[in-house]
Amino acid sequence: MQNAIKITGISKFFGDLKALNDITLDVAPGERFGLIGPDGAGKSTLFKILTTLLLPTSGQASVAGYDVVKDFKEIRRRVGYMPGKFSLYQDLSVEENLHFFATIFGTTAKASYHLIEEIWVQIEPFRKRRAGKLSGGMKQKLALCCALVHQPEVLFLDEPTTGVDAVSRREFWEMLKRLKAHGITILVSTPYMDEASLCERIALIQHGEILSTDTPQGIVSSYKKPLYAVRSDQFYQLLQDLRKAEFTEKVEPFGEYLHLTTKPAVQTETIGNMMEHKGHQHILIKPIEATIEDVFLDLMQTENAV
Repeated sequence: MQNAIKITGISKFFGDLKALNDITLDVAPGERFGLIGPDGAGKSTLFKILTTLLLPTSGQASVAGYDVVKDFKEIRRRVGYMPGKFSLYQDLSVEENLHFFATIFGTTAKASYHLIEEIWVQIEPFRKRRAGKLSGGMKQKLALCCALVHQPEVLFLDEPTTGVDAVSRREFWEMLKRLKAHGITILVSTPYMDEASLCERIALIQHGEILSTDTPQGIVSSYKKPLYAVRSDQFYQLLQDLRKAEFTEKVEPFGEYLHLTTKPAVQTETIGNMMEHKGHQHILIKPIEATIEDVFLDLMQTENAV
């Protein structure tokens, strides 16, 4: 089966700045694939290459079977692209924006209503409102409608949930899940590690390089080191004490807990004894399964040590 997206050795330089370095990825037809990494990791640069807005310095890539350099016109007919920054016409109304983008692709909103119905019913009450006056969540839904109006084969969503509230984020991902029934391939980027589990497969990216590619569970299962959630009544002091402890490999703040990775064969009792010796009270230590963020931080540490 031909991949919906195939990337082989893609690199991109801006002068001496290396934005992407030898990226290789495959995305299957109908797959919901996540590109996970912080700001500046190279996500948007890769999206711009795949949507034919930038030329790669080296390497090859194809989308829907078409080369991103040679067949750019064909690719633009077949993909939907929702950039990270809201880029619709703010002075046009909701329905005017939708009509405009449908007309560009020689279609109508009615022809693609089966794709956008669920989203449209939420923004239809505001159809006369200027796009620039919408809330963040409504802007997001309008942008998704416009990206889907020509029934694309591949949908590129560059950090679509950045800057919107938690409820809108959850609703957006639920809509993406249901788009799978229409056979649309989705490549979505996000800096939010908690959204990684909502994808079928993910790639972790940092400094323009892919650190790991697998299913979310596969990424988590790759973490084989002892990991504990730890806390006490002196959070900051505990962080300092654990960083100095001989049994510590690394320790990072995670909400109300510290995530402590220890060297092999370290017992919980050893950790507790150290904390008591340092005067900590209300101590809690429990073994935990790694999160994707734990794995990402560990891979970054390994990369930086090379």
